[in-house]
Amino acid sequence: MGNRAQLRIISYDIADNGRRRRISTVLEDRAVRMQESLFEARLTKRQTEHLLGALKSHLGEGDSLRVYTVPDSALPHSHAIGGPDIAQGARYWLL
Repeated sequence: MGNRAQLRIISYDIADNGRRRRISTVLEDRAVRMQESLFEARLTKRQTEHLLGALKSHLGEGDSLRVYTVPDSALPHSHAIGGPDIAQGARYWLL
């Protein structure tokens, strides 16, 4: 179960421009930007923990960062209008 990638929604609220840029840069390397402070990625539990470790070092007092896991069973009930499609159950990314 821990080795299976699941859709993760990552959001943040950071007031400081410098910290926000650093968080954004880390996320842009590992996820797809959906909105200014909202990203999607298909990550395993281990990858998610590693990403959180990389992000924590850039957070300051009063900053907020959240990661939500969307189970595969919920994807058929999810909808996107405009922007990129919702990441489906693919095991890989084509770049």
